[in-house]
Amino acid sequence: MSSYHHGNLREALVETAVELARQKGPDGIVLREVARRAGVSHNAAYRHFSDREALLGEVASVALGELAAAMKAKVSRVRAADPKERSRRQLRATGQAYVEYALAEPGLFRVGFNEASVGELVGPYQLLSEALDACLETGLIPAAKRPGAELSCWAGVHGFSMLYGTGPLRDTPRKQRDADLTRLLDGIDDSLR
Repeated sequence: MSSYHHGNLREALVETAVELARQKGPDGIVLREVARRAGVSHNAAYRHFSDREALLGEVASVALGELAAAMKAKVSRVRAADPKERSRRQLRATGQAYVEYALAEPGLFRVGFNEASVGELVGPYQLLSEALDACLETGLIPAAKRPGAELSCWAGVHGFSMLYGTGPLRDTPRKQRDADLTRLLDGIDDSLR
């Protein structure tokens, strides 16, 4: 990012921290370095963020907002005439977008989930809940399977994201990873019916 030159310093600091998160994950966000890259003194940065944790919280909000936007965009592209099939595809799209974002933005994703509180997860979590509600409304999943379904769905795609993003399966060829994701989503689909 170029140096700050008048305007909204807080926004410039957050943008700089987001770029550092993209490159290095949570450990890359150091308030002094963010200030230096933004072209201001570290004292100026402390006027907007009391400490590193406050800045990390802002970056986590950006990450979760981007994740929610990616999920919404993927779901909005789902087309199927049959409501039951459409709800199934939308639920899968929710999981696919989650994994795609995590793999495309591993540093920012880690900040989002290392720093966010449960209350801040509302965007992505709400989208998952809405997809599951649609599956219930169309009769794709029975009422008995709906309570708490978010947990198993989220755990599946989050675990997959961690294993294939920065974990021991990170070097898996894309074709194999995509096939593995399809199997995971098939398993989630089967478990809900």
